[in-house]
Amino acid sequence: MKKNIPQKNSPRISNKTKRQQPERIQKLLAQAGVGSRRQVEKWISDGTIHVNGVLAKLGDKITTRDIVKLRGRPVKLAGKLDVQTQVLIYHKPAGEIVSKKDPEGRPSVFKRLPRLKVGRWIAVGRLDLNTQGLLIFTNDGDLANKLMHPSQQIDREYAVRVMGVVTHDMMDRLVNGVELEDGKARFEDIQESGGEGINRWYHVVVAEGRNRVVRRLWESQDCKVSRLIRVRYGSVFLPPGLPAGQHQFLDKKEVEVLKMLTTD
Repeated sequence: MKKNIPQKNSPRISNKTKRQQPERIQKLLAQAGVGSRRQVEKWISDGTIHVNGVLAKLGDKITTRDIVKLRGRPVKLAGKLDVQTQVLIYHKPAGEIVSKKDPEGRPSVFKRLPRLKVGRWIAVGRLDLNTQGLLIFTNDGDLANKLMHPSQQIDREYAVRVMGVVTHDMMDRLVNGVELEDGKARFEDIQESGGEGINRWYHVVVAEGRNRVVRRLWESQDCKVSRLIRVRYGSVFLPPGLPAGQHQFLDKKEVEVLKMLTTD
């Protein structure tokens, strides 16, 4: 299967340099783990961020010397930027949502995560309610944004149990691309991995995080997904011994390999 293999380690800007150079507000707040770039952009559009007493605008540049307030509360950027990047992997069970709040009261993956002294956990992408498997969380919003951005084309690999008669022609169509309601989509790769009758397992790879794209691709061929497990995201695999509902941290070397998957 296609793998995203880093070719070289590009030089990284130090935290001290980050503090001194003006950066776009959404980028600096993301680097500090306040939220992902997308979240920060929404806060700016909603008018909940002020810089030096003035309502922030998209594209504004700031340093840690500026006084930033989110919903009226000061954001201490310098201290947050000094925090070491942490990444953990979580084995999400089916039935949990990837959101901090839910009006229906369903259990959240965030309730299972260890508390951070500084910053917050940011999910790298999502899995829908009925999908289980690998989720990545980091306190570095800029890293999270890069790992999720469509331009990076980072592989996501899933084990999927399919109900239906799957032919070689069907698999060819799914690899070559089919039209969905929101545009053309495809599997980068499909491999059979066992099963009997009309219930068979496959491993599939996609290079995008479009909503329910794996399920919708199979449904386009009149097949039903009865079970879906994400087993890989880029260089990170779901450890076979990690029980559902449990997490483990990546070590420093694994974090650096993950960073090398992204380009600025």
